[in-house]
Amino acid sequence: MKDKACIAGIGESAYTRDVEAARSVLAIQLEASMHAIEDAGLSPQQIDGILPSQYGPTTEALAANLGIEELRYATTVHMGGAAAVASLQHAAMAVACGAAEHVLVVSGWNGYSMTRARNILSTNVTVLPGGAIARDYYMPYGLTVPAQWYALIARRHMHEFGTTQKQLGAISVAMRKHAHLNDQAIMRDREMSLDDYLRSPVIADPYRLFDCCIETDGAAAAIVTTPERAKDLKSTPVYIMGAAAGHPYPADDITNREDMFRTGLTAAAPKAFAIAGVSPSDVDFAEIYDCFTFEVLQQLEEAGFCKRGEGGAFVENGRIEIGGELPVNTHGGLLSEAHVLGMNHIVEAVRQLRGEAGKRQVKDAEIGVVTGWGDFGDGSIAVLRR
Repeated sequence: MKDKACIAGIGESAYTRDVEAARSVLAIQLEASMHAIEDAGLSPQQIDGILPSQYGPTTEALAANLGIEELRYATTVHMGGAAAVASLQHAAMAVACGAAEHVLVVSGWNGYSMTRARNILSTNVTVLPGGAIARDYYMPYGLTVPAQWYALIARRHMHEFGTTQKQLGAISVAMRKHAHLNDQAIMRDREMSLDDYLRSPVIADPYRLFDCCIETDGAAAAIVTTPERAKDLKSTPVYIMGAAAGHPYPADDITNREDMFRTGLTAAAPKAFAIAGVSPSDVDFAEIYDCFTFEVLQQLEEAGFCKRGEGGAFVENGRIEIGGELPVNTHGGLLSEAHVLGMNHIVEAVRQLRGEAGKRQVKDAEIGVVTGWGDFGDGSIAVLRR
């Protein structure tokens, strides 16, 4: 796979939290898609592959509204928040083997307005892979939402390795600092100190309010093609050096795993780095799926940026902030920019490698990593280069 595919275009809709101004998921995904197509210098009719999100319109709806007459490749990856990066892997394989020439990867939802407009108080977990397990064995004991499910892993890590609340707070504070440099971020005007974090209410111990990602309406998209075709396109291509995805065992249950910290990323990361021919120490920045703060810490460990149990110390003292050893989520991430299922992490990585990130640009960035976390620990990772 190495360097046989590249990202030639990126696009986003506005990120919003306004029930009255809410638009359909189809509308915001089409907006992001058109921005990505235009960024690549293509016409919609030149798109012949689509990888849509599992949360949103079908391939057929996207193709019809974009006016795509000859669609040659389409698939949907069902991995929750790991799907965007896993879809990038699928798109790279599709163009590398000739199944398609220009593939649209798009993701987004009405994560804020949908639940409020419909007065839905909790997610229908049965739509998730293994959701029946949560319904039958977690919910009767009060574990009804992801913050509660994932808090089990975070608390166990604290018990085994001494990870502290302040270390989780360091992640949240770093994401907010980065959002302050990003005009697109929802939380750009709301600065936060570690004391602010520690004063925030507990949601699901050890998770406080600012350990939890924000809810957002919005979408993001990318165009994947071959390096040869990208030479004739509008924007600077970003090369996909390696990518992989995986699932934990059992995939649909956290509490009965022999190793609670082993996720899909544990096996996927070494594969992706091996394909890319680089190691975590070669990476200049990382866009880590941050549905909650501890999931950032855990993925840094399982991806090999530090040893298991050392993630708490790794995120301290500005190490993951811009200007630090490994800037993480330079746009603010799901915690402070927007939650569009991780597709915005891919868009940010491309901007960094193009040198287009403005005030939040990582100096001399050459190699970046993007991860995805989905459902009960599905994992995905892509290693990108300029």
